[in-house]
Amino acid sequence: MTAPSVSLAPWHIEPLNPAEAPWPLLLSADPSREKVRGYLAGSTCFAARESFQREGQPPRPGGRGEVLGMCVLVPLRASGDEASGPPAWELMNIAVAESLHHRGLGTALLRRAIEWARSQRAPRIEVGTGSFGDQLVFYQRAGFRVTGIVRDFFLKHYTTQLWERGVQHRDMLRLTLELGTGR
Repeated sequence: MTAPSVSLAPWHIEPLNPAEAPWPLLLSADPSREKVRGYLAGSTCFAARESFQREGQPPRPGGRGEVLGMCVLVPLRASGDEASGPPAWELMNIAVAESLHHRGLGTALLRRAIEWARSQRAPRIEVGTGSFGDQLVFYQRAGFRVTGIVRDFFLKHYTTQLWERGVQHRDMLRLTLELGTGR
């Protein structure tokens, strides 16, 4: 009799049905339930799950570990020359359980999203984020470049004010990672 295989890695990344996305995690990255609901339908999601069962815990249904982090991608509408090729994608949400911040899980999710977009022959991935903070450095480390500013985006599109380190988010930066995999 052989022993079942056990992954010693703390997590693994797999596709996630958008209907199974954990709302507390989604809302930790985007506090607008209305916005999340709007982009979740029709999205492609990936989840980072625990790779092993915690000692003393009952087995999870289907043997699947807890979702520790996730990302949500949606296709961008193409225009002009791009309309005939594979779509570009927008990373709408990437969230990691707060207790696991700065441990490489967000980077692993972002790398998986980039790898997947390349496999779809996407010309690029775009993301919109605040104009300052850790998330901006996170995307720039992965090769994203600032390609635009949407002035007062967070004031116009969110009912609650978004603050970070005592500063209110007002403008959204648009960042793009060119994948070089186009048609």
